Amino acid sequence: MGATTLDPTLSLQINGQESRQQHRSAVVEEIDGLIRVYKDGHVERPQIVACVTCSVAPELQVTCRDMIIDKYTNIWARFYVPNAPQLDNYKLPLLVYFHGGGFCVGSPSWNCYHEFLANLASKIKCLVVSVSYRLAPENPLPAAYDDGVKTLVWLKQQQQEFAGNDHKWWVDKCDFSRIFLAGDSAGGNIAYNVGLRVRPLMDMKLKGLILIQPFFGGESRTHSEKCMVQPPRSALTLAASDTYWRLALPAGANRDHPWCNPAVGKGKRAVGVATMVCVAEMDILKDRNMEFCGVLGREGAKVEQVVCKGVGHAFQILNKSPLSQTRLHELISHINNFLTRNN
Repeated sequence: MGATTLDPTLSLQINGQESRQQHRSAVVEEIDGLIRVYKDGHVERPQIVACVTCSVAPELQVTCRDMIIDKYTNIWARFYVPNAPQLDNYKLPLLVYFHGGGFCVGSPSWNCYHEFLANLASKIKCLVVSVSYRLAPENPLPAAYDDGVKTLVWLKQQQQEFAGNDHKWWVDKCDFSRIFLAGDSAGGNIAYNVGLRVRPLMDMKLKGLILIQPFFGGESRTHSEKCMVQPPRSALTLAASDTYWRLALPAGANRDHPWCNPAVGKGKRAVGVATMVCVAEMDILKDRNMEFCGVLGREGAKVEQVVCKGVGHAFQILNKSPLSQTRLHELISHINNFLTRNN
């Protein structure tokens, strides 16, 4: 009941069937239904999740648009701006969100993220920016971290250079003194590492981190990694986790690289702002997430730990069961309270 699974009815159409046939004998890494990497570097990503446009249900009272961040690296972001009449003269906190997908798959246009973030923006009255970062293995880490930093710098530039012009629809609504970084799974890892990089910038008014089942690992297995049995087509198995890390980490690095395992990294690991870590009870990452909270706590960081009972990895976007929907409502409430306390 607790583990999250991908919907087997979703389309598994693969782009470039001819290319797949040509390279079939040279597959070197594969996560079934999600990504296939060939010896010559060719990468295929089946369209397992539908991509959608910026359309948002009118009752949510949210304006949604896509914006180009960097045309040279093809970084873009999807903006969600609450537009209820009572917010006309209210400055909204800015929540910069990074999607999950093991650093290798995913997009702000995936329907599961679009639905989740449109609802989140509507319910917590926050301006949400969902970032499309470069994916591994074509762009291994730290490319995603660099793209996150670049996005934050771009956002600040819009405040300084374009307020009142073409960007008026969101810039005039945004309180740049209240910036939060958030993400789930690999996106939680990205939010954390971007936070480490931007915190020293004096003009970056970072208020907090919201890390939902952040994707960390290590060479030594935790109890939850070894013993948390996952059903077929689970959102994250141990084998899939290992594959993602092999594809995402720099050449020659293992899972004790500090980007993967902050528990063994040197130097200060706390970002210096309030951090909420949302843990799924049935997730193989549960012990990693608990360990991460301990690492930050030992450095004196303000850490809030939220455990979502009876659900697995990525339940908030991939599971429509009554229990998962209940936990989703609870998660949104926790996020809202966290933003209120740290504004």
